[in-house]
Amino acid sequence: MNTIHVDVVSAEESIYSGEARFVALPGESGELGIYPRHTPLITRIKAGSVRIETADGGEEFVFVAGGILEVQPDCVTVLSDTAIRGKDLDEEKANAAKAAAEDALRNAKTEIDLARAQSELAILAAQLSALRKFRGSK
Repeated sequence: MNTIHVDVVSAEESIYSGEARFVALPGESGELGIYPRHTPLITRIKAGSVRIETADGGEEFVFVAGGILEVQPDCVTVLSDTAIRGKDLDEEKANAAKAAAEDALRNAKTEIDLARAQSELAILAAQLSALRKFRGSK
């Protein structure tokens, strides 16, 4: 069976490292699907969920808040400032952060404050979507 080695790394720790049959993640221009022997590629990724079909047929979900993807024929590396295992996502915490970001958006006084709040809101919306995908897969 063909597999590809996958590493998902945050600024703080290695989130996932192992063999996979397939990886799907949110590319900057749309969803990307990576199989073993994929053409080499380096691209930015958007906030969303990385779905890893493991070598044993299981699935792993990891939320990433954007980052960089490097693909080699035998290795996939996802680098993200923030990456959270699907099982570690906290809906209550994400909803509270989303409410705070919406409040910051309403109270933005400068263009920078507005852009920062919009960016945070987009990341939190992607995190909540990833949480729903993770829960739906169980």
